[in-house]
Amino acid sequence: MDWQRTLLLGGIGIVVVMLFQEWNKFEQQHKPVEDTRTIVETVTPTETPDVPSDQPPASQDDVPSVATEQPQVTAQNTDHQLIAVNTDVLQMLINPRGGDIVKVALPEYLKQLDSEEPYILLNNTNSHTYIAQSGLVGKNGTDKSGGIRPLFSSSSSRYDISGDELVVDLNYQQGEVAITKRFTFRRGDYLVDIDYLVDNRSAEQWQANIYAQIKRDASKPDSDAGFGMQPYVGAAITTPEENYVKLSFEDIREKRFDETYTGGWVAMLQHYFMSAWVPQQDDNNNYKLRQLSNGDYSLGYVGPSQSVAAGQNGVLKTRFYAGPKDIKQLESIHQHLDLTIDYGWAWWISKPLFWLLDFLHNFVGNWGWAILLLTLCVRIPMYPLFAKSARSMAGMRKIQPEMQRLKELYGDDRQKMSQEMMGLYKKHGVNPMGGCLPMLLPMPIFLGLYYMLFESVELRHADWLWVADLSVKDPLFILPLIMGLTMWIQQKLNPQPAEASMATAMKIMPIMFTFMFMWFPAGLVLYWTVNNVFSIAQSWFVNKKLGV
Repeated sequence: MDWQRTLLLGGIGIVVVMLFQEWNKFEQQHKPVEDTRTIVETVTPTETPDVPSDQPPASQDDVPSVATEQPQVTAQNTDHQLIAVNTDVLQMLINPRGGDIVKVALPEYLKQLDSEEPYILLNNTNSHTYIAQSGLVGKNGTDKSGGIRPLFSSSSSRYDISGDELVVDLNYQQGEVAITKRFTFRRGDYLVDIDYLVDNRSAEQWQANIYAQIKRDASKPDSDAGFGMQPYVGAAITTPEENYVKLSFEDIREKRFDETYTGGWVAMLQHYFMSAWVPQQDDNNNYKLRQLSNGDYSLGYVGPSQSVAAGQNGVLKTRFYAGPKDIKQLESIHQHLDLTIDYGWAWWISKPLFWLLDFLHNFVGNWGWAILLLTLCVRIPMYPLFAKSARSMAGMRKIQPEMQRLKELYGDDRQKMSQEMMGLYKKHGVNPMGGCLPMLLPMPIFLGLYYMLFESVELRHADWLWVADLSVKDPLFILPLIMGLTMWIQQKLNPQPAEASMATAMKIMPIMFTFMFMWFPAGLVLYWTVNNVFSIAQSWFVNKKLGV
């Protein structure tokens, strides 16, 4: 009997849901504890440095080389204290050895929803490497092959922003040349200006190339992406031929990237957050993405050689971004940097949807209510199509008794049954396929919204009523259950299929969709639920109008 089959399938669905819940608990309980203690990367003479994979081990180094670089020298080892820099949006640690950024925490974004710790984007621990290096190479460069990095001095080991701007100077004396590595932070800004101020007090011309690179292992950060698409973790770059190129760790391992062109940027991406080096856009920069001998990956660039005449001053500039994938900030930094918010093939739907969602959020101040209004905005222009679908469905429902009679008369003669049904459709002016197109229209919007919710950091930890985070599944599964109920009601308002097997499949669909939506982001389930409520109201209104 149909009800027994439906009950059995429902029971199987409940058991599967319980198994998934237990698996999630087990996974959370056995998740390894992350080591967030930043280590100071000291360089010793016996250390085996990082190198490009095509270089012999004896000359390995993670500092890029240029043709005019001086011969390799022995590395130094000096104990030193990391420099802490705090702004309203960045908590950064800088290693005075080389002036590398070895930790970036984002106080505006929590590590987890129930945590008070800021999200840590970059860090250098015993188990994880993700740092941003920069320096000077070439004829008078301060960074040499063999792990030689300059040891900068600073007036303090801690800096806190008090006005709109914070300047942190690291000083280094290279013979008669005074070099200042200047970090400029701005309030509310994740972009940091890094300038090398060169005061050449010698009698000879000074010459060097600025370089900057991100060094990272291939580990994936914790992400509660839920069911479906997994977040991308890897490199991205812009080239003269393509505005946005993704290069996974596997791509880099198989073939290093080595190209020279004007301007550009290079970035390391992960779910919701990213880091990027953005060089001077008028310079001709040599970009290199490669795997190092210890398995880490290096993605960066070397700028052109620049000179400072004897007795003169000069500046070498670059910029570093470490923060959320905020579309407005990224667009303001570089015309193609916003493409790192990767909406995939559905970008032509996702991008305007996000613009509209952000516009609505500015009015209501809550992303959940903004999604509800977005659904309304999407449904209103398509009302005529959905109304046509509802009328078609109502017409089909109206002729259900006659169809049942035909089934009883010609149930064993499929050809005759088909002829009589076509005649019935023609007589009442209904088309069983008339409602299909409007039913398919929400699907691309659904997929566009899925990509948009998946990539939009604004939805991360955004709450709505009982839902604490719209970007992940509803932990109480209330929204999926409401969605399943609305789907069941919607089916009840539609005509039942003549075929028994099809009717059974339609009964199972609300259960199947409820189960599937349990692992979708709550924001997406909210959209689908509200969409169902509008469909129910529309079907009820049309049915009443036609007296069905």
